[in-house]
Amino acid sequence: MTTIIGIEYPDRSLIVADSRVVDDAGRVYAHQVMKKIARRGAILIAGAGEVAPCDIAQNIWTPPNVTASAKKDPYHFMITKVMPSLRKCLVENGYNFDEEKKDGMRFQFLMACGGELFDIDEDLSVMKNEDNIYAIGSGGAFALGALYAGAEPLKAMEIASKVSAYSAPPFYEEVQYK
Repeated sequence: MTTIIGIEYPDRSLIVADSRVVDDAGRVYAHQVMKKIARRGAILIAGAGEVAPCDIAQNIWTPPNVTASAKKDPYHFMITKVMPSLRKCLVENGYNFDEEKKDGMRFQFLMACGGELFDIDEDLSVMKNEDNIYAIGSGGAFALGALYAGAEPLKAMEIASKVSAYSAPPFYEEVQYK
């Protein structure tokens, strides 16, 4: 349960995440070591949803190196190199893509590669939004609405945390430059 927003600017990408984690029993966790944004090599990754795939992707996975060729076409690189690498790591560490889903979405990531943002769904599909504004997690729709209404990123996070019980400050920001 999370709110994560991402904005791709002409010279950089910004990802902002809340710090609340709520388990299936409704217990609330927050600790400075449990950040929802991680740097994995040249990839910036933020995760929402089930904790296991987020932990694997953000703490175990070693992404492929971003080459000069990859920087010319990050979208293709994400599809052909990054997602197969992530899938392999998830499976090797016990994540079962074939397991039947519980309610709702299993997980979703926002990733920055080469300063570009990508929305990664639970089937590891790679998506881009021409508005360059993204929001995922249980508070994502609230944050997205606030962003489209003109709120700055931190204000959008504050708004989402006021209407989503599963999101709360402190908020963490990471930037990746192009």
